[in-house]
Amino acid sequence: MSLFPPVEPYHREHLDVGHGHRLYVEQSGNPDGPPVVALHGGPGGGSSPLLRRLFDPYRFRIVVYDQRGAGRSQPYAGIEHNTLPDLVADLERIRAHLDIPRWELVLGGSWGVTLALAYALAYPDAVAGLVLRGVFLCRQQDIDWLYTEHGAARFYPDHWQRLLDALPEDEGGGDLLHRYHRALDGPDGERLAREWTLWEARLSSLTPPAQLNVDHNALAMARLESHYFVNGGFLERPLLPRLGELQCPVEIVHGRYDMVCPPEQAWLLHQALPNSRLHWVAASGHSTMEPAITQALVRSVKALSRPRAAASSDSRSGRYTPGSA
Repeated sequence: MSLFPPVEPYHREHLDVGHGHRLYVEQSGNPDGPPVVALHGGPGGGSSPLLRRLFDPYRFRIVVYDQRGAGRSQPYAGIEHNTLPDLVADLERIRAHLDIPRWELVLGGSWGVTLALAYALAYPDAVAGLVLRGVFLCRQQDIDWLYTEHGAARFYPDHWQRLLDALPEDEGGGDLLHRYHRALDGPDGERLAREWTLWEARLSSLTPPAQLNVDHNALAMARLESHYFVNGGFLERPLLPRLGELQCPVEIVHGRYDMVCPPEQAWLLHQALPNSRLHWVAASGHSTMEPAITQALVRSVKALSRPRAAASSDSRSGRYTPGSA
């Protein structure tokens, strides 16, 4: 199944959520349809028109927004009053503001998985189903995979060396993550933000394009990711031990060769969720734009948007049967 045709929003606004933050929020599709919301990655990645096209616009009321500091939200790249609890509260504010009783689906990718799970744990009655792609659990080992020499750096040593070489001399010392976090606020911040974002972009697809353009979101990605990751994602408690509380159906889509979020995270998530189905996507990495990932997401949205009785017919003892895509 391919993406749905492009669709333009029928409503756009900036929602004031306090402390100087105004979130860009758009709605498209069917205003009277079941409401769905898409959560972008990063933190700081910003939304994309691609997210709208994962849903049938004739059926769904599609809500897409930019999280604090990202995309068209204001202030751009702002890190003050920007934590995971703030983002969870923002999503609930959007639901209340739009007079939505319950999200039919919450779709999240990468960091959007962390946010979707944290939101569903905080507001379980507000979520009927989850579609999760490129699972990021935001444990310390998941952060270390990306920003120490013991993880993805072993597969991409040339790109890792470029990331290291870009850093200026720093008397403060410390690991790469903390050095970037300090340097991004300095006079060379924009150049360093581009190197930071290119590192992740080069890992995101099995066959990335020859020319990667990250200039549109580099500063927000670098500032927000480093801000969150030096603070452990602002997780008050680890996610995994709490996920048995979630009873809503969950579709998990994960590339077999994801180098941003190693597949172990998807497997652990599947094991922790009592009503989940895991789709391994062959010959694919992390990016939503990889064709097989896109197709698996569209299928997962369709699977969860069936009548609940039909969807549950694929489960055994209340648990979805593992699948593949």
